[in-house]
Amino acid sequence: MANGGGGGGGSSSSSGGGGGGGGGGGSSLRMSSNIHANHLSLDASSSSSSSSSSSSSSSSSVHEPKMDALIIPMTMEVPCDSRGQRMWWAFLASSMVTFFGGLFIILLWRTLKYLWTVCCHCGGKTKEAQKINNGSSQADGTLKPVDEKEEATAAEVGWMTSVKDWAGVMISAQTLTGRVLVVLVFALSIGALVIYFIDSSNPIESCQNFYKDFTLQIDMAFNVFFLLYFGLRFIAANDKLWFWLEVNSVVDFFTVPPVFVSVYLNRSWLGLRFLRALRLIQFSEILQFLNILKTSNSIKLVNLLSIFISTWLTAAGFIHLVENSGDPWENFQNNQALTYWECVYLLMVTMSTVGYGDVYAKTTLGRLFMVFFILGGLAMFASYVPEIIELIGNRKKYGGSYSAVSGRKHIVVCGHITLESVSNFLKDFLHKDRDDVNVEIVFLHNISPNLELEALFKRHFTQVEFYQGSVLNPHDLARVKIESADACLILANKYCADPDAEDASNIMRVISIKNYHPKIRIITQMLQYHNKAHLLNIPSWNWKEGDDAICLAELKLGFIAQSCLAQGLSTMLANLFSMRSFIKIEEDTWQKYYLEGVSNEMYTEYLSSAFVGLSFPTVCELCFVKLKLLMIAIEYKSANRESRILINPGNHLKIQEGTLGFFIASDAKEVKRAFFYCKACHDDITDPKRIKKCGCKRPKMSIYKRMRRACCFDCGRSERDCSCMSGRVRANMDTLERTFPLSSVSVNDCSTSFRAFEDEQPSTLSPKKKQRNGGMRNSPSSSPKLMRHDPLLIPGNDQIDNMDSNVKKYDSTGMFHWCAPKEIEKVILTRSEAAMTVLSGHVVVCIFGDVSSALIGLRNLVMPLRASNFHYHELKHIVFVGSIEYLKREWETLHNFPKVSILPGTPLSRADLRAVNINLCDMCVILSANQNNIDDTSLQDKECILASLNIKSMQFDDSIGVLQANSQGFTPPGMDRSSPDNSPVHGMLRQPSITTGVNIPIITELVNDTNVQFLDQDDDDDPDTELYLTQPFACGTAFAVSVLDSLMSATYFNDNILTLIRTLVTGGATPELEALIAEENALRGGYSTPQTLANRDRCRVAQLALLDGPFADLGDGGCYGDLFCKALKTYNMLCFGIYRLRDAHLSTPSQCTKRYVITNPPYEFELVPTDLIFCLMQFDHNAGQSRASLSHSSHSSQSSSKKSSSVHSIPSTANRQNRPKSRESRDKQKYVQEERL
Repeated sequence: MANGGGGGGGSSSSSGGGGGGGGGGGSSLRMSSNIHANHLSLDASSSSSSSSSSSSSSSSSVHEPKMDALIIPMTMEVPCDSRGQRMWWAFLASSMVTFFGGLFIILLWRTLKYLWTVCCHCGGKTKEAQKINNGSSQADGTLKPVDEKEEATAAEVGWMTSVKDWAGVMISAQTLTGRVLVVLVFALSIGALVIYFIDSSNPIESCQNFYKDFTLQIDMAFNVFFLLYFGLRFIAANDKLWFWLEVNSVVDFFTVPPVFVSVYLNRSWLGLRFLRALRLIQFSEILQFLNILKTSNSIKLVNLLSIFISTWLTAAGFIHLVENSGDPWENFQNNQALTYWECVYLLMVTMSTVGYGDVYAKTTLGRLFMVFFILGGLAMFASYVPEIIELIGNRKKYGGSYSAVSGRKHIVVCGHITLESVSNFLKDFLHKDRDDVNVEIVFLHNISPNLELEALFKRHFTQVEFYQGSVLNPHDLARVKIESADACLILANKYCADPDAEDASNIMRVISIKNYHPKIRIITQMLQYHNKAHLLNIPSWNWKEGDDAICLAELKLGFIAQSCLAQGLSTMLANLFSMRSFIKIEEDTWQKYYLEGVSNEMYTEYLSSAFVGLSFPTVCELCFVKLKLLMIAIEYKSANRESRILINPGNHLKIQEGTLGFFIASDAKEVKRAFFYCKACHDDITDPKRIKKCGCKRPKMSIYKRMRRACCFDCGRSERDCSCMSGRVRANMDTLERTFPLSSVSVNDCSTSFRAFEDEQPSTLSPKKKQRNGGMRNSPSSSPKLMRHDPLLIPGNDQIDNMDSNVKKYDSTGMFHWCAPKEIEKVILTRSEAAMTVLSGHVVVCIFGDVSSALIGLRNLVMPLRASNFHYHELKHIVFVGSIEYLKREWETLHNFPKVSILPGTPLSRADLRAVNINLCDMCVILSANQNNIDDTSLQDKECILASLNIKSMQFDDSIGVLQANSQGFTPPGMDRSSPDNSPVHGMLRQPSITTGVNIPIITELVNDTNVQFLDQDDDDDPDTELYLTQPFACGTAFAVSVLDSLMSATYFNDNILTLIRTLVTGGATPELEALIAEENALRGGYSTPQTLANRDRCRVAQLALLDGPFADLGDGGCYGDLFCKALKTYNMLCFGIYRLRDAHLSTPSQCTKRYVITNPPYEFELVPTDLIFCLMQFDHNAGQSRASLSHSSHSSQSSSKKSSSVHSIPSTANRQNRPKSRESRDKQKYVQEERL
């Protein structure tokens, strides 16, 4: 079949102009055979050679019946023209008439409506005037015709409005029907465009039978639907004129009418059907209706792509039309055969300004269109394409959503995401000592990572993913599956210039996350203590469900405060809560012993049922000796099932079933021994590594058997020789078993149970008389451990004295010493006043800050030093040296604490330091509130470093000798070495006098870890050495807030860890106390009651000197394990570390007074006389009472204390209730210098 596109000749024998004009239609007829095709071609040639229109008409009439018989075997009113005459103008005219006809009608309607409105307006005024004039004389009935007319008009308006509203609802995307209709119209438009792509391979104009052409039928159905949708849009339109000129309306005008003309003429013309491509512009709207596009970037990307592609395809369709048709004024002779996709290629080459020249426009219309298109197309290409590429490039990298893995938990980490914070977090979270961490970490941050951070993520790609977004955006929270996350961790910027603003940002993150999913567990870092109160305002914040706020200022200052009580404790605690790998050193140096202790961490594990009924010291000794584990605390459940953590609770408490223990060990596998231990299977095993899960089934014992077994463990004898039960109990064994049913929870104290059974026997005293007379607790034969079992029942003499007093000595919770608020002027000392006050055994706090500095929360430093488990005379006096303007801002939180003074000045002034007797202090703390206001991180610690070096370079006279020479009465208590009561047995040995600042105990806070190299001039630490490996940190003279980063992961794996460390560090801060401080921002005083005084009975830290005292025999070559067992059995004292001189391993004497920390030494570790032992000690109720008669004072880490010292009566365990205390035992009772925990 000859190609008739563009009018290029109807047959091979026709070469005239007439043939060129009509061959396009005639040559495209669909024939049943080649013979018919040739016959019709000859007829078309002969008819076209005539120039007369009449002869053409007669020829058409002659051939019409023949065409009906041979070609289309059905009757058609307007059959396809067999002579090849083109009908493109009919298709175009249908569109133009529709468009301009409708436009004319709309304009005519508007004109008439305007004229009618003007006329009605004038007439309305006349009628209204008549109505006003006649209103007074007319009756009510005369106005009824007017009312009826108005009602009819209102009804007509209401009907039209209802139809309009119905049409608006049908085409809007606000309802399900509207969305379905909008999506369907778009899908059918794309379908019509696809049909156009198929038909573009055919000639521009061709004869087609509607009943046989399947694509024409489908296109007709589509356009009928478009026509109905056009009617709905027209009805719903408020402004018909603007609707008529819309792009979608113009598309319908030039695509819908030609289809109906095509059916009528039995002929098809491609024409302007390519305009359907303009519907692609609405693609982004459709995707938004389907809730697929949600972000601005995705919407913008789809908009750019749809506009670019629709413009490109529409322009290609126009070039395809005019190039295949030719110019009308050239009789369509200058056409060229181009496929649609060649035109698409031509338009892309044109827009990109490449212009290869292989395809180009030949027609005048095509070239004219290209001139205008290249201006807009070039601008669009140059602006749209780069933006599209940028959006695609940014979207693919860290967009998307997290896909949860079945059987694997994931956490979301957000907040301050930097290379340093992420590397520190991952190093601790993914540490090998945590066993197999089957948790995936999802980081969410609104800034894409830099190359270094990206490389870090790639190194941990199996467990780490990064997504770009913000937790303040619910869509981003959905992307990271926050609702199925195990927890959300929020990191804070510890080095920010405005801590309050940083805390506010993290609080907003918590609010956003809790608002999206209230049940998610959140662990967040906070910089300022007072900002923790805002978290309590969040309704879904619940610390009982695992929500935790790690306040860096609270813990940092708490760690430093513990160093004031026991130097080096901050280093030991920081190492315990950080995951460190074991570094083995063969040389006999101090680093060897220090690193062996560094490898220990804090773990929790449930205790085996073999420990049920045993006292805490018994289990602790068994774990240390046999299991090589150090248990320091347990989680105790009271009768009402409330849990609390008890640190070294003493021998009055028995282990319950399912008790959780807190252990110090080198890895988690070792702690499993406490859970697997079985007395029957592992009693004779000496190698703790062989203690593994056994398969034996332990039979259930009767309550009597279990209590008797527990008693035998307590007294250390066999069951036959056990003396825990009286003969009367043995004789009534059956009665005992009936009286006490089997219950694993109720068996807590066998001695109490047995004695309770004895008390149930007939007695001459009533229960009330027993209670009034003190019962067994006050009897001479009662056990000492029961005398201190519950201070709520029978308070000691010291407690009774406190209860009788009407003075408020403690806060309302009984956890801290309290005094009435004092004005700051009353505590300010001048330099001369400070010099006249013989300060000794005090704490000097050197603080750098001014009126514009951020508050660091000095209350968190003072609270641990004012804990109520110190007696008042044991409190160390605190002297602040710094700017008075800064301290005035902090004073509101400090004015309720006793024994606090302020010396206005600067820590860099040696005169101020000498005035406060810094050479006689127990500890000098150096802090700075200006550390975050400097851009250069290496200069952030300049003030603290200068102050530390300034103190170390100072020289002093023999202050103690001068005081003793002048007057014995002026000698501070505890400084008189000649008194037997003040021998080193009470605490730790102090040098007779400090003559150089190097020996002054100092702890310096650092912001930048690398600055630790400047604190000690005689160490050889490498600048790149990690903080925990440096000498100042190992010796406890430096502390950096970065060591607290590990608490995030430690709290996630075990939420009890944070509770334990806050109990150890803060001095007893509880959630109830935090709620009170959040309410009033100050401690409230309260009268002493048995309940509040019972809170004083909690554990504390003591530093024990081995040079003299009851353990002096173990100090020279003894084993640490023997010391551990003796202290535990004799005094209920739990040892957990050593503070040793740095050069103690050397054979030659050394003048160096520096000490380092050894955590949890092994049993066979050899002791030296100069060692100081870290231990947990019980509260001594008698220390406050014996102060007046004994007037003893203990000595702190390297200094004697004037006011902070105390005497503790530690009773002997052998025959304590039957024999009086001897002088030797009384001396033995005074050997410890205790310090508050």
